[in-house]
Amino acid sequence: MAAACRGEGLAAAYQPIIDTSRGTVVGYEALARFPGFAEKNPDAWFAAARTHGKSAELEAAALRTALAARATLPLNCFLTVNVSPELLPTECIRSVWRDEGNLAGVVVELTEQTPIDSYVELEPDLDQLRAAGALIAVDDAGAGYAGLRHLLALRPSLIKIDRELIQGVDQDEAKRALVSMLGTFACHVDAWILAEGVERIEELDALVSLGVPLVQGYCLARPAPPWANIDLDLAHRLASKRPAAHKRVIRDILETAATATSPALAAEAFAEDPALQSVVLLGDHLRPVSVLDAGTAGLGMVSPGMRVNLDTPLGEALARSMTRTKASRFEPLLVTDNAGRYAGLARMERMITALTVSGD
Repeated sequence: MAAACRGEGLAAAYQPIIDTSRGTVVGYEALARFPGFAEKNPDAWFAAARTHGKSAELEAAALRTALAARATLPLNCFLTVNVSPELLPTECIRSVWRDEGNLAGVVVELTEQTPIDSYVELEPDLDQLRAAGALIAVDDAGAGYAGLRHLLALRPSLIKIDRELIQGVDQDEAKRALVSMLGTFACHVDAWILAEGVERIEELDALVSLGVPLVQGYCLARPAPPWANIDLDLAHRLASKRPAAHKRVIRDILETAATATSPALAAEAFAEDPALQSVVLLGDHLRPVSVLDAGTAGLGMVSPGMRVNLDTPLGEALARSMTRTKASRFEPLLVTDNAGRYAGLARMERMITALTVSGD
């Protein structure tokens, strides 16, 4: 155990996460492996660590091993790493994040090893992770204690649907209804859903028909050394499928806008072009952060904007907009592609007009 906690004999495998609309890899989940020991089962190792009071040390070693390959992560892909939420306040785990510094492109996935009654004590650590650029994911939504109450408390950016709900989803109407409900919930809290444990092509087809944007599982690709791709035929199968719902979507009313990488540069753009109405502030990897006007750019005021995907139905985007505060409710939405990159703006006026004309 002591050697493993020092990172000796550890390795990481990376399972691709697939965008169902394009059939491309957009992320990877890092999974701990123990090739240097007789016992290979990761679950057995983490259970033993809990028994001997070494959970924080072993998870920190696994995190460092997983993040070691981060520098070579393909462009526009994210990396998810697993951590037990009760270990977030420990010095072992905090030191991992400090050593990494900028966590843009990293998704911290909270796993279900120990029940957590309240996340209030974890909020400082979660806020630090978000401030460093990380996104928060909840694992196994729909199972155990990871219920809607915890989803509401955490407001994660990524919700992973428990594999028990995915198995047989093509044959079970109740499971289909629950997956659909989780998708609707995710839309209203500005999150993505990811179906894990997809093992059959029929399950994959059912998830595509339900509009699930992200999937992973043995049907698509097994955990492997960095950075594996998926079978070309399977990629073509996904890319050629038509969306199940033929609703008007955000890409239909997309507008372009000037961009800048700092408020100061945005202020210069407004000074050069007095007719300019908006400038989009971009962060790392072309991810949109905020919509600035001349006033906010001049003052350096940055309020994170709401992001929607190009293929979000207009009605869903409007419903999500209404969850914002009154002060920001009618600001333009930041539109991203499936890799999270800036694609344009969606103004509320155009969305309402488009829905009125179409009769949706």
